[in-house]
Amino acid sequence: MAWYFTLLLILGPLFALMAVGLPVAFAFFAVNLVGAFILMGGTAGIEQLVLNTVDSISSFTLIPIALFMIMGEAMFRSGIAVDLMDTLDKWFGKLPGRLALMAVGGGVLFSTLTGNSMGSIALLGSSLTPEMEKRGYKKQMSLGPILGSSGLAIMIPPSSLAVVLGVIAEISIGQILVGIIVPGLLMALLYVFYIVGRCAVNPELAPAFEVKHVALSEKISATVINIVPLAFVVFSVVGVIFLGLATPSEAAATGAFATLILAALKRRLTAKVFGTTMLESANISVMVLLIVSGAVTFSQLLAFTGATFDMVDAVLSLDVSPSMIVFLMIMVVVLMGMFMGPLPIMLITLPIFVPVVLELGFDVIWFAAMFLVAIETGATSPPFGAALFVMKAVAPKGTTMGDIYRAAVPYIICDLAAILILFFFPVLVTGPVSWMFR
Repeated sequence: MAWYFTLLLILGPLFALMAVGLPVAFAFFAVNLVGAFILMGGTAGIEQLVLNTVDSISSFTLIPIALFMIMGEAMFRSGIAVDLMDTLDKWFGKLPGRLALMAVGGGVLFSTLTGNSMGSIALLGSSLTPEMEKRGYKKQMSLGPILGSSGLAIMIPPSSLAVVLGVIAEISIGQILVGIIVPGLLMALLYVFYIVGRCAVNPELAPAFEVKHVALSEKISATVINIVPLAFVVFSVVGVIFLGLATPSEAAATGAFATLILAALKRRLTAKVFGTTMLESANISVMVLLIVSGAVTFSQLLAFTGATFDMVDAVLSLDVSPSMIVFLMIMVVVLMGMFMGPLPIMLITLPIFVPVVLELGFDVIWFAAMFLVAIETGATSPPFGAALFVMKAVAPKGTTMGDIYRAAVPYIICDLAAILILFFFPVLVTGPVSWMFR
């Protein structure tokens, strides 16, 4: 059977099951079960499927997912994230578009602490958007910065999606976590340039308002109390990897422990906060691990049929430059993001794309960084980007989906610009990785 018919027979039912509302994890398991029975020798294939599923979730490399979830939940449940925003507010003073810039700054800092983009939207959207509208900010300047900056949680460690990508693509998680730092900061910088430039050209988008004077001593005091301790948390995750003191899994453990210690020192680690943190992080982690286990066995099913290898040969025979093939794959991810969530996209495309990238001779970490930017772009892209609907849930009353769509467009353009910059300057990804892992 031709490889494209095999892919159609496997992917067709998968898309159909997800389209009728079956949860992603169960859709993968259903396809895997039927596929293993038909293509891998009946009950023997199902037995192999069970073994593959057990092996896929027994991997030590999956531990950071649960630990990063604990970090994020502890930050939000203990109110540490709110303290962070209050301190940023004291420093931004009378800058043009200060509240929009606060959203970007908050997005960057939350990304280094939680790795949870939807949580970032919920917090920033509920706390900053009403204040922006109260100060006369137009919707495109009150909603857009939050949509854009919240996605940085995908790009700046700790990033659970980066861990999932590493597991599915079977590449170094440590190298991915280091490789996405510069791209994440690049995206934040593009957002800042856009906000400052747009506010300079159209001041009415973010009217200036009187800001209460805050003494320098008060700013420094708030920074020492609310931000400096967070450096310890960041170091416990990223720093120990950079110094070679811990693997990504061990760094996730030190990060979760440091977050809980910080909450305890602030006297906010109550029994209720701790219990809610563990319960919510466990719920999310189980969901992610179920999906990952289904995806790993799905990729093994594709490999068993030979469809993956035949497709790679077909792609390599195309009369198109290798660079263009990679670029088109990234654009496919962006388009899929308009209709699907990040995890299903990763689980469907990575088993197909990564072998092509490797065969073409490109750096897979460079591709992974662009892939994650594309995932973030898709999550904020109309009509069905997941971040858009979270924003709608926390936006002020009267905000329409049209308002949110229009607000997202400039930041989608910034994300596409970031992809192009990374595409033409791979050293932004490969340089830090080579220096770190030389």
